[in-house]
Amino acid sequence: MNINLTIIGQAIAFFLFVVFCMKYVWPPITGALAERKKKIAEGLDAADRAERDLKLAQEKAANDMRASKEEAAAIIEQANKRANQIIEEAKQQARVEANRVKASAEAELEQEINRAKEALRAQVGALAIAGAEKILEASVDEKAHAQLVEKLAAEL
Repeated sequence: MNINLTIIGQAIAFFLFVVFCMKYVWPPITGALAERKKKIAEGLDAADRAERDLKLAQEKAANDMRASKEEAAAIIEQANKRANQIIEEAKQQARVEANRVKASAEAELEQEINRAKEALRAQVGALAIAGAEKILEASVDEKAHAQLVEKLAAEL
């Protein structure tokens, strides 16, 4: 056999093999590689979108948390103000009630004093009449001398 013929035969077989591979083997492999590349690119894009969405969600959550804390602080402050207002109203009502009770007690005390004075005047008048009767040893008519007895009771 001739070595040149063998090399030519091998070159033709190799050429046919390359043509066969280029026609039937390479297109599915390059298609699979392109599809794989596309899927990887889509996955990276999805990961980037997810990361951006996560950052946005975290920022929104932080903003919502901050707003909620501010709102809660405002509500607490308003509740404290209302509590202080209720306490002040209760104190004011207690002062008014204490003044009313004090005025009532003073009025009642004044009435008692007046009743005691009237009772003393009546007793002093009776004593004065009894003393005058003893001194004069005569009966003093209370109705006849009522004006004199009242004048005496008023002086005492």
